[in-house]
Amino acid sequence: MWRDVDPRDDEPERPDLSRGSASRSDESDAQRDDLRGVLTRDLDLPRGSARRPVRDRDRLIDLRDSEVRILATTGAFRVVVASDLIDHRGRPANARSGELRRLKELDLVETRPYVIGREKATLVTLTERGRELLKQHRRHDRLEAPQTYYAGIVKPRELSHDSQLYRAYVRSADRLKENGVAVKRVVLDYELKRDYQRFLSELNRERRRQERDIDREAGQVAEWAASRDLPVIDGHVHFPDVRIEYERPGGERKIEDIEVVTPHYRGAYAAAKGRTGFSTYRIDTGLGGRSGGSGRSAHPRIFEEFL
Repeated sequence: MWRDVDPRDDEPERPDLSRGSASRSDESDAQRDDLRGVLTRDLDLPRGSARRPVRDRDRLIDLRDSEVRILATTGAFRVVVASDLIDHRGRPANARSGELRRLKELDLVETRPYVIGREKATLVTLTERGRELLKQHRRHDRLEAPQTYYAGIVKPRELSHDSQLYRAYVRSADRLKENGVAVKRVVLDYELKRDYQRFLSELNRERRRQERDIDREAGQVAEWAASRDLPVIDGHVHFPDVRIEYERPGGERKIEDIEVVTPHYRGAYAAAKGRTGFSTYRIDTGLGGRSGGSGRSAHPRIFEEFL
């Protein structure tokens, strides 16, 4: 299998003379590169194209900017399709060669083959060592909440869904940046649900100390959800798959909530999700650009197909 290794991996980049420096394609590439860079903002790790030494537990390893971005992107979304990651030459990453293979050999990422719909893919996740590396080199001089990173797969049955979260983020953030906003952080439902479970634990402790008041508890849940801009529908708090925190040109802080929709969304559950106001991105059967996308309420009938 090693015949697939590209021996040119460490060749210096050559400028692409076939395109003008101000082409729309160049602008799009730069914009997407910036969307990946957001995820490394809190990290004190190499920024340039040259590899530099980095402390990793009891060893020193050499990393460059594109490898740091692969690690941060994978950690921020927990699981990413390998071809959605970009190497230092601007090409899709390949688990059998180049930087992604190198990161795997360094025990910073894991890869596994997977079939999404009818198409073969390679999925990438951080190892615990990879996540620890990012946490170890996080700067603590920022007042804003830091980017959270994850390792390993926790929901194997939802890999087709979860592997699309990064693509949904890029589409939504791409659209937001066209309006001049600055993306600050990405929050997955894991983080929001963790905070909710902590709140419920506090609520349960309070319940044991006094007589239960169902109406009062419902009001407390609604208040907690409202403070975090989460919808409550039919008594249940709904969480987006991905939340983008961003800042408008005037300094106003806002959020964009994203839901990745699969054909398994049916009945009352699909109807409730359709009322959340989340931006929706539909998965059909595979990769390769067949997924549909929409902005907030751009396709109000998208859920009716499942009813």
